[in-house]
Amino acid sequence: MSKVEHNAQEHQFFIQNNGDVIAEMTYSVSSETLYIIDHTYVDDNYRGQGLAEDLMSTVVDYARQHEIKLFGLCPFAKRQLDTRSEYADVKY
Repeated sequence: MSKVEHNAQEHQFFIQNNGDVIAEMTYSVSSETLYIIDHTYVDDNYRGQGLAEDLMSTVVDYARQHEIKLFGLCPFAKRQLDTRSEYADVKY
């Protein structure tokens, strides 16, 4: 399995396995300093392996590096941002 990759043009962080996207987190750019995470998906065959959490931590790292705040619109991202104190610094 591949590491988390970022396609800035498609506003997507994703994980591939043999060329197929098996997990993704997409976002909308509200402003240069605010991204809205609007969708998280993990293929049924790969659920329970922590892939969504891997995506989230990568997005958070990216946000920190680029001084971006994150707003969780999709239920998974919202729950992560609301409940994980280590993400408080990037939560909008």
